[in-house]
Amino acid sequence: MFPGFGTLVNVATVVVGSGIGLLIGARLPDRTRTTVTDALGLVTLLIGGLSAVAVSSDVFAAKVGGSAPVLIVLGAMVIGGIAGSLIDIEARLEGFGGWLRGRLTPRRASAAGPSDASPADHAARERFIEGFVTASLVFCVGPLTILGSLFDGIGLGSQQLILKATLDGFASIAFAAALGVGVMAAAVAVAVVQGALTLLGFLIGDVLPAAELASITATGGLLLIGVGLRLLQLKAVPVGNLLPALLVAPLLTALVGLMR
Repeated sequence: MFPGFGTLVNVATVVVGSGIGLLIGARLPDRTRTTVTDALGLVTLLIGGLSAVAVSSDVFAAKVGGSAPVLIVLGAMVIGGIAGSLIDIEARLEGFGGWLRGRLTPRRASAAGPSDASPADHAARERFIEGFVTASLVFCVGPLTILGSLFDGIGLGSQQLILKATLDGFASIAFAAALGVGVMAAAVAVAVVQGALTLLGFLIGDVLPAAELASITATGGLLLIGVGLRLLQLKAVPVGNLLPALLVAPLLTALVGLMR
């Protein structure tokens, strides 16, 4: 297998799974699709919680001290959230989703402008964006995305990404049934994010230290909990604006480790 193989498999499973979800989604009543979305929200909370417990990792505490991991994750979320909100990553993701929908769907023969769009067109656009953004965040935020892509790039095998691809394939069936074709477009985000991380792994030739990886895992778990809250419509957490926390967490871990 070659570097990037795991990402190709992951993209394929998202596309195939979304296609299956679109085929069966039209035959499902609204209450069933709502139930599926709620189930995905609960499972996302579970996965996020399991990842977030990495904050209690022994190797994490050994590097930064027993009381520092929670503070590091807190600092990463605050600093990352400030940076992300200033850039407004959430709005940029939504804008990209709208642009991508315009490229992937045929234009109306009347070529009506935005002000002439019917309520049905507006609802379709909003549903596409919600499907794209939600699925992209779920598929691209998590320890398997980071670890699997880095390992794939370094040449340690693509087993983790293939496992993730299997999970994403099943998830995309349910997502597409509930949220529509925007979920299939999330394959683009998977290709870009995991492809970039695989290239990074190929260039650095080694993985991050275990403590830094634990900080990313714990922070990513909190972001997934935010996604779960969005799916359950409990709180519209701007998870996109919090994504820089994944970069801040290992930097803070390394800094605190050097100061000890």
